[in-house]
Amino acid sequence: MFSPKGKFGWYELITTDTKAAGKFYSDVVGWTTHEMPSTEGGMQYTTFNIGEVGIAGMLNIPGHTGWVGYISVDDVDAHIEKIVEAGGKLLRPATDVPGMLRFAVMADPQGAAIVVFTSNPGMPSPQRPEAPTPGTIGWHELYTTDLEAGFDFYNKLFGWTKLTDMDMGPMGIYRLFDQGDHKEMGDGGMMTKGPHIPVSCWGFYFCVESIGAAIKRVEAGGGKVSNGPMQVPGGGWIIQGSDPQGGMFSLVSSVE
Repeated sequence: MFSPKGKFGWYELITTDTKAAGKFYSDVVGWTTHEMPSTEGGMQYTTFNIGEVGIAGMLNIPGHTGWVGYISVDDVDAHIEKIVEAGGKLLRPATDVPGMLRFAVMADPQGAAIVVFTSNPGMPSPQRPEAPTPGTIGWHELYTTDLEAGFDFYNKLFGWTKLTDMDMGPMGIYRLFDQGDHKEMGDGGMMTKGPHIPVSCWGFYFCVESIGAAIKRVEAGGGKVSNGPMQVPGGGWIIQGSDPQGGMFSLVSSVE
């Protein structure tokens, strides 16, 4: 789960039915699932893999559904203090997963949930495929109540930089940001959330070979497409939707 500091390094689905969600995302995205050995009294944890390499995880928490991203930091406890000082909130105190990582669940000042984590240096870190390989995460998107304040938080806490602002008309400004990868289009975007989005949140785009084929798999698996397909700057095609348990997700492909 190693990731360069200040970047998203892991993604986690909280769901009410891990078996059904595992099948849905395996069919739609092309992942395989692997159940991790559970610790005494601990929750069962399932990983989504590309081959033998973990890309994301999943666990069952009754009454909660959705994706959350993990941001790698040098010192979890120090970052908890910095995030709280910047107006964020601590939602779950720092916790150790023996031999793997230390993490804490936080919310940014506008309420979007994030997890900060520090990997155990002795934990194996296999090389992951890079986007746009199918099954990788190709884009990160923040829907927030305050674009300027939201960007300022991630800029100061994690060193993210602004690439450009795109005028989306009635939807407002869409800000492209870079986590230090120096990609032409950056690592993601931020925008003021619309009234149809109840709270500030992060959304993640999973890469697939073809948007058209993926739409058929989403619908066949009981999911719903809420937006798209549509082409975005750079030529990619995207959809946004929900899985059968209500978790929101997005897909991206260079092929319609």
